[in-house]
Amino acid sequence: MRQLGIYNNNVLAGVLTEQVPGKDYVFTYEPAYLASGGVPVSVTLPLQSAPYESESLFPFFVNMLPEGANRSIICRKYRIDEDDIFGLLIVMSGRDFIGAISVRPL
Repeated sequence: MRQLGIYNNNVLAGVLTEQVPGKDYVFTYEPAYLASGGVPVSVTLPLQSAPYESESLFPFFVNMLPEGANRSIICRKYRIDEDDIFGLLIVMSGRDFIGAISVRPL
């Protein structure tokens, strides 16, 4: 099981978990974030206390990642499989993403 913290403007909004490598993903908003009246990290992930579950990584998080030649270069540099989308998200965590949402290791 691998996990990442999802931050909105440097405030922990939730936790993204990969239950089984390559499938079974869960995104759960942090109770403190829900109580603070924070905004959703995505329109596809509205605020709710129940976890979101999916067999594939949520498109919002996939779309945060580099594509094409840049993805290939990063995967080669860090020796991860290009099909390991969550692994790529881990490698990119802690770096500057476009917009208010960032990903960091827990």
